[in-house]
Amino acid sequence: MKVILNVDVKSLGEEGDVKNVANGYARNFLLPRNLAVPYNEATVAIFEARKAEIEARKEQKRKDSASLKDKLEALKLEVVMPAGANGKLYGAVSAHIVAEALAKQGFEIERKRIELPGAAIKSVGTFKATIKLYEAQTAEVHVEVKAQNIEASEEKPAKPAKNRAPKAEAAAPAEEAKAEAPASEEAPASEPAPAETTAAAE
Repeated sequence: MKVILNVDVKSLGEEGDVKNVANGYARNFLLPRNLAVPYNEATVAIFEARKAEIEARKEQKRKDSASLKDKLEALKLEVVMPAGANGKLYGAVSAHIVAEALAKQGFEIERKRIELPGAAIKSVGTFKATIKLYEAQTAEVHVEVKAQNIEASEEKPAKPAKNRAPKAEAAAPAEEAKAEAPASEEAPASEPAPAETTAAAE
């Protein structure tokens, strides 16, 4: 179904945009919520009359985007991650992690608008994240990835050795029990001997 968006709709388009959408999506979501109207001569005429108003709002968005671009490019994000001695991370810095770091600085940016070199950062160093803003505008943010101190975690592998000692001690009584078992099983076999002696006496 062809519709005209009445307002900005996330992941679909902006006010005044003409879109082709699934019939069910239009009838069950867009039209009942007044997010869009059917595309026809009457609605096209209405939006033509609102064209100047809509364009003025878009121009304001462009100015806001330019201001956001300046603020983001003046920012230096720092991300601390566990890393090996060679500088490789025990994981990766994803767009989600960058979005969280930006949120701590007061910038709410959707992670799908964040592009990282190679899709993710896998080593310590300074990198550039590209953030998509309004229309074709983008901002480049410096992301410094630092290694986390993991000396404490490197000492942990010694623990499994302590758990093995009790198992060895527990195995010793079991072996002793097996050694004693044959002696107790042979005792009943010697009992029939007196019966043979009685029969011989008769």
